Amino acid sequence: MASSSNNHSEDVEDKTFDQYFDQYFDETFENLINNYGDQQERRRRKKRAYIERNREAGNFRLCNDYFSETSTYPDNLFRRRFRMNKPLFMKIVDRLSNEVEFFRQKRDGLERLGLSTLQKCTATIHVLAYGTAADAVDEYLRLGETTTRSCVEHFVEGIIYLFGDEYLRRPTPADLQRLLDIGDRQGFPGMIGSIDCMHWEWKNCLTAWKGQYSRGSGKPTIVLEAVTSYDLCIWHAFFGPPGTLNDINVFDRSPVFNDIINGQASQVTFSVSGREYHMAYYLTDGIYPKWTTFIQSIPIPQGPKARLFAQHQEAVRKDVERAFGVLQARFAIVKNPALFWDKVKIGKIMRACIILHNMIVEDERDGYTQFDVSEFQQGEDTGTAHVDLAFSTDMPTNIANMIGVRTRIRDRQMHQQLKHDLVEHLWTKFGRDEDNN
Repeated sequence: MASSSNNHSEDVEDKTFDQYFDQYFDETFENLINNYGDQQERRRRKKRAYIERNREAGNFRLCNDYFSETSTYPDNLFRRRFRMNKPLFMKIVDRLSNEVEFFRQKRDGLERLGLSTLQKCTATIHVLAYGTAADAVDEYLRLGETTTRSCVEHFVEGIIYLFGDEYLRRPTPADLQRLLDIGDRQGFPGMIGSIDCMHWEWKNCLTAWKGQYSRGSGKPTIVLEAVTSYDLCIWHAFFGPPGTLNDINVFDRSPVFNDIINGQASQVTFSVSGREYHMAYYLTDGIYPKWTTFIQSIPIPQGPKARLFAQHQEAVRKDVERAFGVLQARFAIVKNPALFWDKVKIGKIMRACIILHNMIVEDERDGYTQFDVSEFQQGEDTGTAHVDLAFSTDMPTNIANMIGVRTRIRDRQMHQQLKHDLVEHLWTKFGRDEDNN
């Protein structure tokens, strides 16, 4: 009897353990399943792997709006929104699509066509022209933020690579002759442009560098030094010095006179008031040194001759200020604070915008100057300034020769003589109009 009761108690204990184990296993497995489902849901909410933007429809809409034979918007609106005429924009698109791999339209793994060259270039132009955030073009052009930023980086590199040597270069002898002829028409024989500096605010400047790049307003900036001509074309651009430097400190670092010092510049000869000179000059503001290559205004002009000179010098020197204003109005990205962290990328954006600016100026040159350039024939002697088109670059670049060239550039006495002769020349040329007034 005792034996049977013991067997019964063991069966009860075994059954209880089995039930407990099954219950524990079911609850544990259910918890694991619920936790896994919650984790997947949280991941799904946190980051969506893919957004179907229907890029084909975006490309179709873009072509119908601007690039079809019966486009929705006329050419004047295209010029306003793209900052350039349509043939020039299509020239850029064709070069990029043919010579830069990134801008070629390809098919993905599902044999769907990717973003078109027009979509990529249009997105970049909108970012450069309006200075907007990278995802501002998503709703219309169907490009994500990272894709747009990548388009901007590849676009500026492509512009520099394909067009930099042609549209951001030193003046050729023919260019110099045209600039000298225009300078003589304005009353400044031997003048080939104006030089000045512009600051671009760097919003995301590294904290460790803010003291080096901040001055005045306390906001970090990067300096651009530029030489411009009468038609707002930029012939020299030196970008990168920190904003704490003033114009003369930037000039000390600039390579603007390297060709002259190395003997690789064209030989320029011009005469002012019967005296002959052999080194072209720029118009500047008062901060630049009194060198042969710089002509400043007269701060407090005394007498009609000095007043006339100051008036004309300051009027002609405004070309460089106008060029900065047009560059910032045309490409708002260089007017708004720079949002990039990398200074190298910021420099490429500035360089690409200057190249595009020069391309637009060449395409629309008639609208930027009051002079008829066809009047000035290459090699024609105007009587006051002449460029030796057969100049030689074989001048030895030894230390003694370079020091001699630097001494001639910094000749303060020659600067004073040239400025005095220019005052007399301007009075002879325009003084009668002043007397009549």
